[in-house]
Amino acid sequence: MTTDTPARLIQLLSLLQTPREWPGGELSERLGVSRRTVRRDIDRLRELGYPVQAAKGSDGGYRLVAGKAMPPLVLDDEEAVAIAVGLRAGAGHAVAGVDEASVRALAKLEQVLPSRLRRRVSTLQAATTPLTSGDGASIAPETLIVMASSIEGRERLRFAYRSGDGTPSRRLTEPYRLVSTGRRWYLVAYDLDREDWRTFRVDRVTEPFATGARFAPRELPTGNAAEFLRQSMHRRQETYAFDVTFAAPADFVGARVPVWVGTPEPIDEHSCRLRASSSDSVEWLAVRIAMVGSEFTVREPRELVEYVRDLGARLSRAGSASAG
Repeated sequence: MTTDTPARLIQLLSLLQTPREWPGGELSERLGVSRRTVRRDIDRLRELGYPVQAAKGSDGGYRLVAGKAMPPLVLDDEEAVAIAVGLRAGAGHAVAGVDEASVRALAKLEQVLPSRLRRRVSTLQAATTPLTSGDGASIAPETLIVMASSIEGRERLRFAYRSGDGTPSRRLTEPYRLVSTGRRWYLVAYDLDREDWRTFRVDRVTEPFATGARFAPRELPTGNAAEFLRQSMHRRQETYAFDVTFAAPADFVGARVPVWVGTPEPIDEHSCRLRASSSDSVEWLAVRIAMVGSEFTVREPRELVEYVRDLGARLSRAGSASAG
């Protein structure tokens, strides 16, 4: 018999989260209390924001339904491990659509996971190899967790950093936001030693450490972390214009190229043209264009034209060798 009210409420909530209707008599037996106590506990859950619906009838069944707000959930061990592994897999690879909210969720979940469950999550993570697309670098989920927690708690963050040319440094920052471009994660932060805003590629960060020192958030110059990152990348990197036509409708091509590559313009209902600027390598852009699955013609730049021609020749030779 569950006599402790908080423990009984948690047990009741766990039962109600199963997608089915629970007769009052069955809940009474499961909890070891009277039906009257079950009704009082249902009322308490409603006061806490859980939308419990009561069915009419002799036994008065109960069901947890969708509400206007997201109440806290109760997870059993298997559910908690499954969610943590899924979030870790998404966070460890900069997959499009997995943004800072996922990392915050992972940070919150791992903060309250018992040590025995943390070990199970780590074991599963180490034993699996995800299949991912693109050339984004892998990131230790723990790195993102520390960063997300520091942002949420407004704690200064210290870490080791390796620049693009391999130069090592130590940074003390006031972290502002994590931004995912779909292939990579970036940290937007105020660098205290350089007294200026900076962006850091997370895959080049090691030994992240939340110092515990609190700070009042500064105002970001652009007001938006994603826009600040875009401007920062534009200043740092050489860009080039490219022009490609496809023998396919614009909607078809647009659904098969990442948004940061550009938006195709219709020529007619059977063809389109993609003109934009890129700071990615011509090798990477050529592969993305080829992956569209349509006949195409590269107009510029010359480097991209030559690489596509060379890539096509190598693929043809490989196909001929396999056939032979």
